[in-house]
Amino acid sequence: MQISAKADYAVRALVELAADSGQPLTCEGIASAQDIPFRFLKSVFRDLRHAGLVRSQRGCEGGYRIGRDPAAISVAEVMAAVDGELLTLRGERPDTLRYPGAARGLPDLWRTVEAAAQSVLGGTSIAELAAEGARAAQAHAPRTHDAGTRTPAGDASPVVPA
Repeated sequence: MQISAKADYAVRALVELAADSGQPLTCEGIASAQDIPFRFLKSVFRDLRHAGLVRSQRGCEGGYRIGRDPAAISVAEVMAAVDGELLTLRGERPDTLRYPGAARGLPDLWRTVEAAAQSVLGGTSIAELAAEGARAAQAHAPRTHDAGTRTPAGDASPVVPA
C-alpha cells in the first residue's frame, strides 16, 4: 500500500491545525511548520475545504481552522477527501475484482488488506495524533529546575537555591 504525498500532507496539516486551534493558521505557516511545499499544500486545502474538514477565513486575521471536532475526523476520512478510495488496484475497488483460475482467492486478500487499513486509519483521529505529537514534544523539551522539583535523572532530592 502506498500513501500519497497529498494524503500525508493533508493529515499533517490537519494535525497542525488541531494542535493550535486557538487562531486561524495561514497556509504559509502550516507549510513552514510541517516542511510541506506551499503550492502543493494550497491544492490540498482546496480538497479539505470542499470536504468540510477545514474552514477558511479571509482578511488580515484570516487563515484556516479545522472544520469539525478533530476527535471526529479520522485519518481515513482525510485520505478519502484528497485521494478518493482508500485502496484500489489498477483503479478498481477490491470488492469488484474477479480473477480466474489459481488466483481466484487473491481478491479476498486485497479485501482483507483494505479492511485492516480501514480499521487502523478509520480508528485513528486527528485529535489523537495531535495529542501524541504534543506528548512527544513535551518528552523531548528541555526541563527547567525550580525549587522542590525533581531532577531529570529522577533524583527525589529538592534543588536548593544557593
